[in-house]
Amino acid sequence: MQVRVNGISHDFVGDAGTPLLWYLRDELGLMGTKFGCGIGACGACTVHLDGRAVRSCQTPLSATQGKGVTTIEGLSPAGTHPVQRAWRAHNVPQCGYCQSGQIMQAASLLATTPSPTDSEIDAAMRGNICRCGTYLRIRAAIHSAASGAGTSDTAPPGGSPNGAEGGR
Repeated sequence: MQVRVNGISHDFVGDAGTPLLWYLRDELGLMGTKFGCGIGACGACTVHLDGRAVRSCQTPLSATQGKGVTTIEGLSPAGTHPVQRAWRAHNVPQCGYCQSGQIMQAASLLATTPSPTDSEIDAAMRGNICRCGTYLRIRAAIHSAASGAGTSDTAPPGGSPNGAEGGR
């Protein structure tokens, strides 16, 4: 089976029911996508499947056939996506564990709703849990990314260019 991740096709020989999350982390070594709950309820494992946010812990590899998977590492390797820049400008992360999923969900929202209202942001982000409670900064960063305001910074020295610091 062919699995296209971040624009690169990979061969996979194994159980097509394997969750995408484990293929990304264990086989490809892409550690930006996090394991949180394993039931698709927290959003830490959010990736894009043909541009649409999905929970990789609940997405079997068979669902990726003929589609492209984008992880936080592939969103913008240099960390220049407007959402990543806004995340840094608003100092969104605290512990950072949920941030790759939050960023991927926000990027998917902005791809379909370029100027979201607070209620549209809240509805789209509802399935992404931040245990540190940075929801107001998340909403402000999404508004900034949508407007292009406050998104011209660069990665901090020693910081992650993808805007998704946090543990493995």
